[in-house]
Amino acid sequence: MIEIETRRDQTIALFGLGASGLAAARALSAGGANVLAWDDNSDQREKANLDGIQTQDLYALDFSEVDALVLAPGIPLTHNPHAVVEKAQANNRQIIGDIELLVEACPTTRFVGITGTNGKSTTTALVGHILESAGLNSQIGGNLGPPALGFERPADDEIMVLELSSFQLDLTQQATFDIAVFLNISPDHIDRHGDMDGYIKAKRHIFRNRKNATADQIAVIGVDDENGENLYGEISALAGWTAIPISLSKQCANGFYASGSVIYGPTGNEICDLSEAGSLPGQHNRQNAAAAAAVCHSLNISEDIIASSILSYPGLPHRIENVDTINGVTFVNDSKATNGEAAARALACYDEIFWIAGGRAKEDGLSAITPFLKNIKGAFLIGEAASEFEEELAGQIPVTQCGDLENAVGKAFKTAASTSRNGGIVLLSPACASFDQWRSFEARGDAFKQFVANLAEPAR
Repeated sequence: MIEIETRRDQTIALFGLGASGLAAARALSAGGANVLAWDDNSDQREKANLDGIQTQDLYALDFSEVDALVLAPGIPLTHNPHAVVEKAQANNRQIIGDIELLVEACPTTRFVGITGTNGKSTTTALVGHILESAGLNSQIGGNLGPPALGFERPADDEIMVLELSSFQLDLTQQATFDIAVFLNISPDHIDRHGDMDGYIKAKRHIFRNRKNATADQIAVIGVDDENGENLYGEISALAGWTAIPISLSKQCANGFYASGSVIYGPTGNEICDLSEAGSLPGQHNRQNAAAAAAVCHSLNISEDIIASSILSYPGLPHRIENVDTINGVTFVNDSKATNGEAAARALACYDEIFWIAGGRAKEDGLSAITPFLKNIKGAFLIGEAASEFEEELAGQIPVTQCGDLENAVGKAFKTAASTSRNGGIVLLSPACASFDQWRSFEARGDAFKQFVANLAEPAR
């Protein structure tokens, strides 16, 4: 745990006691802050009390008596702000999150921040894998893995690699990053940010200028969409920044790009061929690999180590994860695909797909999957979005209403086994959030794997 000594003797209100909130409360308390914590869920309050954290109703608190409000990432901040946020704002109190506290507490540590609508988890994990292969001390986390303040205090030479959501970046005020990665952007979390401008504004916090910097900050930017291309031009023109483009569609002078399955470096030299990387299927992973290569090249890691590490990368759970093959039918868990753009990336990877989709719909709908409808032999729909998705898919592909995930797994398997010449792929890539039926995409993906395991027992 990292002790937040920069807030010693301050009174800190903290709202939201999930994993990141509890870690922040512990870190602040250990550093000598007076923490007044609250969560609307009584079970979370009880967990905090058992951990020695003082709880107090922040709705009734006089915010003139606190120094700052630390907010869990999921609490609305700018668009339709939460009532506790409004109280803090009315008293002109600082509102921050755990990423701000982490960077504040470790002023000499090198930070790599990675954001984007899609691909940030894989890119973060891939950078961590390359650093480990190169023998460099590092920790990875943030929106992936352990919460930011659950890290061990970094050693002097350690590199911290953070996956950063728009929610987390929205809660930074001073935090800066030695290497800032902006992969891509497409509509997501509009209910939280109000519109695309609000969403982009939150993401852009990753490019905050460091005061009194002795070396350029590095910006790695995907330039295949208009927003990324414009951002690259803007950051390239700023003093104190070195911008590195990455692309899937064009050669990039001084950047990293993919042509076919091959990743190329800034002099046009071949880094590696992703057709040899079993855990990085699909075109989207070429962008992730190019970004990871750019980051690690900036950290002076040799291209040989970068290439061998990319090819040996083991993959992440819930991201196009091969689960099992039963009677010739392969099951793939892509529960992390919580929007249409992410699902489209998985649908592009396979032919003869028996697709499980649905949940709590995002703003982007299914428009992104249209080019890949030819790959889908049938859709097996679940959750709140099932009726909406059926209307959108009507007349294009066969649709089966399944209600819940277990039923969908069984029906998709039966259909694939009886109709597919090559066995086919049962793909969970929901294009939706999980919160209508599951507490997280991880819980949804774990359930999918268990349902597959249940099918496997009698089949073998």
